[in-house]
Amino acid sequence: MPYLYLFIAIVAEVIATSSLKSSQGFTVPLPSFVTVVGYCIALYFLSLTLKFIPVGIAYAIWSGAGIVLISTIGWVIFKQHLDLAAFIGLAMVIGGIIIINVFSKTTEL
Repeated sequence: MPYLYLFIAIVAEVIATSSLKSSQGFTVPLPSFVTVVGYCIALYFLSLTLKFIPVGIAYAIWSGAGIVLISTIGWVIFKQHLDLAAFIGLAMVIGGIIIINVFSKTTEL
């Protein structure tokens, strides 16, 4: 169940951050509302995750996955340019998430 909570927290954070771009500095009502609600949902589910997974590990997975997903959305939807260094850095973030989940005993429930 904690990984379901973490997944929901990640998805909500990605939706909120994507909407933040569209809110244009909180001047557009609907994306502004989605941003605030999305972050509230994300933090609530992250807090549930922390009952089971250490804060450093949960936050590393949450923020790392969010970075990769937001960068992908920026690249695909918002047509923002990512250079080779950005792709290498994102690959390293993904590698870090995999290493934490596969090799770290701190993620065992």
